[in-house]
Amino acid sequence: MDFQPLTLLQGQYLGWIIKGIENTLSLFFLCLVTAFVIALALTAMRLSRIALFRWFVIVFVEYHRNVPALVQLLLWYFGISMILPEILSAWINKHSSEFLFAYVALSLNSAAFMSEDLRSGVRSIASGQMEACKAMGFSFMQSMIDIILPQSVRVSIPPLISQALTLYKATSLAMAISVTELTYAAKEIDNETFRTFESYAIISMIYLIGAFIIVSVGFSYERFNSRSGVNA
Repeated sequence: MDFQPLTLLQGQYLGWIIKGIENTLSLFFLCLVTAFVIALALTAMRLSRIALFRWFVIVFVEYHRNVPALVQLLLWYFGISMILPEILSAWINKHSSEFLFAYVALSLNSAAFMSEDLRSGVRSIASGQMEACKAMGFSFMQSMIDIILPQSVRVSIPPLISQALTLYKATSLAMAISVTELTYAAKEIDNETFRTFESYAIISMIYLIGAFIIVSVGFSYERFNSRSGVNA
């Protein structure tokens, strides 16, 4: 069979690819923002003096780090959906349940990894800063939100960029529950045209371009951050 990828970049096939890109990027950015916010909360809870909070985060992180992301995704879609109240389940089914459950599962999974990166960033900050915050009358939460976490985020940028890249690639797992993202689009085109190599070669290039952009953004931020530090 001739290698003719351009034949798949027109008509309805191009429409499927564009739709796949839109859903992939939507899922990625929504999960990235949500995961980062949850990770900040998990980090603060892990460093708190309340044992219940610390143990909750430990269990949360260990589960999401040691159970395959695909299994977590399937658990949410096929398992959690079965035990939800009927009213809530009916509402979810009317509002793209596949996308919603993929969003929840991938956000929680990524948050667990990000929280560990942020915790490592906190460890790199001098412990005297927390003592100084206490001396100034700051509460634990005030100290974390205003002083500690902002510094840990800056220190943790490289591993957080790596987690963003991992999350971007993990969006392809949503195909398993029929989210119409890029990999799902390739499968549909392959089923329609039987051009397996061209179908997956095209989306491979799209994924590669997206990954390059994420890495470039992270590299640019690091350069800007280092220059700002030098100028300071």
